[in-house]
Amino acid sequence: MKKVVKFGGSSLADAKQFKKVAAIIQADESRVYVVPSAPGKRYDGDTKVTDMLLKAYDMASKGEDITGQVALIKDRYDEIIKGLELKDFSLDADFEEITKMLQEDPQKDYTASRGEYLNGKIMAAYIGYEFIDADEVIFFNEEGNLNTYKTERVLSRRLAETPKAVVPGFYGHGKDGNVKTFSRGGSDVTGSVVAQAGKVDIYENWTDVSGFLVADPRIVKNPATIKYITYRELRELSYMGASVLHEDAIFPVRYSGIPINIRNTNRPEDKGTWIVESTGQKSDFVITGVAGKKGFCTMLITKAMMNSEIGFGRRVLQALEDSDISFEHMPSGIDTMTVVVHEDEFLHKEQQVISTIHRLAKPDHIEISSDLALIAVVGRAMKSAKGTAMRLFTALAMADVNVRMIDQGSSELNIIIGVKNADFEKAIRAIYDGFCK
Repeated sequence: MKKVVKFGGSSLADAKQFKKVAAIIQADESRVYVVPSAPGKRYDGDTKVTDMLLKAYDMASKGEDITGQVALIKDRYDEIIKGLELKDFSLDADFEEITKMLQEDPQKDYTASRGEYLNGKIMAAYIGYEFIDADEVIFFNEEGNLNTYKTERVLSRRLAETPKAVVPGFYGHGKDGNVKTFSRGGSDVTGSVVAQAGKVDIYENWTDVSGFLVADPRIVKNPATIKYITYRELRELSYMGASVLHEDAIFPVRYSGIPINIRNTNRPEDKGTWIVESTGQKSDFVITGVAGKKGFCTMLITKAMMNSEIGFGRRVLQALEDSDISFEHMPSGIDTMTVVVHEDEFLHKEQQVISTIHRLAKPDHIEISSDLALIAVVGRAMKSAKGTAMRLFTALAMADVNVRMIDQGSSELNIIIGVKNADFEKAIRAIYDGFCK
């Protein structure tokens, strides 16, 4: 058994958190590859180290004196080193190099990546693992995307020679020879890439929550934790706004059949959430999760005999494409088609789109409605549970929420409903109470 363990910024914010992380790693000998993030906030109002580094970059880019800012960043790391009692370990040379780089050739990605790089060096020294610089084993192509083939080839060979290693997250080697970073949250991606290349059995992603929740805790008080969620369910929920995992982190492990276990550094005894390709485990509830977003509008397009007119839908979508607008959903009837789009993309181009639809598709009538929120009710168990739709709409009716739109695919994995923006939070709570209490 081999595991990759990735730790988020809150898990490595100070020496006390480092000690918790080390205890977690040492409690299971199968935790052989560690992917650390940069130090996060220690308390409310604190600043993440990555943000401190980016401030230093901005100052350097403007020709300002960075001495004080770099000293503040170094103090954060020195505090961790002192708290861990690493007497023969120092980052002085590293900070000299960072300062020189900022003064002579400031590079944003290089600067932003140093938080993970330095934390990785501390972690490796503290737990006795080998440090592998991600710049040597993770590669990007000319477009700035992960070079999967080269990364897997080089990283697999390096990990095969290294029984236990720390590989810092968030960055790699760009095609131009400079350090290149993933988007924010990219340490999740590094963990997934290391899991795939290391041919591990489990990817543990440690953070400050005990797994994914059925609903947003800012809307629903103390929502239940999801024990098992499939990649498809996760994709639906994350697309609809659920704060889960960096989307790109899913694909490397998904196609290698490696499950992801979301765990809580501060509550290591909690089982967390398992993200899997498929499972026979029964859900605690009919639904797996509920999530949504505000700020949509609809175009109701009407034309007699629409259903028998070949190419009508294509021509409508062509009008959206011509205006560089994507659509979210497209429920339809015999003589009607509803297209759901983002308000902020659509409203300033609405007359242009309407004109193009009339020219291309010649509809009888177009009606636009705004002020729409979309909510996705997701669950693999819904297709085998009788009365799911009835429970959903009963719960909404009891909460005095009017449903303005309904869309359900043939997979029966999710039901999308549209409600007024003002009813969004009330609808989420009503759905949660209807299925999970």
